[in-house]
Amino acid sequence: DKLVHYGRHFGRTVLTFCDTTALVHQGVAREEQMSRNGVKVAHLVESERKKHEAFRTLLNMCPHLLNERLFAMARTEDDLDYVAEKLSKGISDARLNDLKTLKMSIVDWITPPGGVLTPSLLRNSKVGRGFHHQATGKLLCPTDYDWANPNVQARLRSGELAVTGLQWPLFLWVGSKCKEDDLWDGFMRSRLLLQAYKHIFTSPSSVDGDCKSNRSGNAGIHGMTSVTVPSLVYVATLVCFSLSDAGTWSRNDTQLDSNRFYHSLLSFLDRDEEHHFVKDLLTWWNSQVFPGQATIGSASVPETCALAKMTAKRQALSQTSRDNVDTTS
Repeated sequence: DKLVHYGRHFGRTVLTFCDTTALVHQGVAREEQMSRNGVKVAHLVESERKKHEAFRTLLNMCPHLLNERLFAMARTEDDLDYVAEKLSKGISDARLNDLKTLKMSIVDWITPPGGVLTPSLLRNSKVGRGFHHQATGKLLCPTDYDWANPNVQARLRSGELAVTGLQWPLFLWVGSKCKEDDLWDGFMRSRLLLQAYKHIFTSPSSVDGDCKSNRSGNAGIHGMTSVTVPSLVYVATLVCFSLSDAGTWSRNDTQLDSNRFYHSLLSFLDRDEEHHFVKDLLTWWNSQVFPGQATIGSASVPETCALAKMTAKRQALSQTSRDNVDTTS
């Protein structure tokens, strides 16, 4: 089903913890009301605006198919429910498939090159992971605790120290090292995140190979040519679950608090104050996952083509002109 197909991509790149029934029903009602009253998305209050931006993104993924279903004159509530059900299935199917493969591959990634894990971890079982193992425990340890302290380790294992989704784990930082004097340094650029991202979006074979991106994976299937913030947060959430000893995924789990972890990270990166950091972050990610691509408007083109070169040159000249005005004013 095409709606399931688009649901997979929507969950990975836009919103994974999503009440699709509310998204579809409220999105259609809001869209029709806005059309009648001449209201633009920018006029909505922030909470409504974010919801509707997600709905608009969904519409843009498959406009012909969804417009036929959602905005037809003879549309019924059953039509809306059908769309919501198929999207939900796609989101769930993608997550289950990604978790299944990550569970196995992540053991290989955290094993020292040429070495072994002690004790060993099974690729097809999550028993012994989480805070019960030195390798996974260090990666999952929140930045506000010192994993090198045996007492902290014991309290994390026993549950005496309860970790919430608001306490971000060290694996989000390069080398699992969070600098107190510069918390942004290396944030969301860890090797483990990059390996997991490539595994899901380009292909498992691209993770450690020389080819940074082949187009046979999920990115190629859906025409994805750049990294999105929600896709980074999606991967981070799945990595967190894969490192843990939790057996079953649940949006309401209390052990990992995945829902709150996902939304706290997404909300932080969506703040206006983080705009410049996120811009640099996405530039770095695109250079790692989609090298040799430049974005012109909504299109992605090779950096070597005339269009990309002329656009970059004009932007550079414009910036120089603005800088000269600033210095003389």
